[in-house]
Amino acid sequence: QVQVVEFGGGLVQPGGSLRLSCAASGSIFSIGTMAWYRQAPGKERELVARISSGENPNYADSVKGRFTISRDSPKNTAYLQMNSLKPEDTAVYYCNALIRTTSWSTSYSDYWGQGTQVTVSS
Repeated sequence: QVQVVEFGGGLVQPGGSLRLSCAASGSIFSIGTMAWYRQAPGKERELVARISSGENPNYADSVKGRFTISRDSPKNTAYLQMNSLKPEDTAVYYCNALIRTTSWSTSYSDYWGQGTQVTVSS
């Protein structure tokens, strides 16, 4: 069984910073892509940032230059450093990981965290 858990959400003023963490645990053989998505009220879930081993990270245009995704592979953990936060960044942030759970299967499955609320408001 695999669990993905996010940490670090909260309330921050415009222009402030937050760091989100995502930890995967359980029966993990390897992890491919790790990504952060967000969903604001009344809107669809959207990709914020994605990181894969050996590749440059990808970012949504709306967060480029302000957010940084990173990864600690031995710890099965990903981070999202969010700077210069804006009210429009307010959303529930979800971590997604593509995880291979066995050595004899080459397939990866999608796992999602429960989400963490980020609110940017004065």
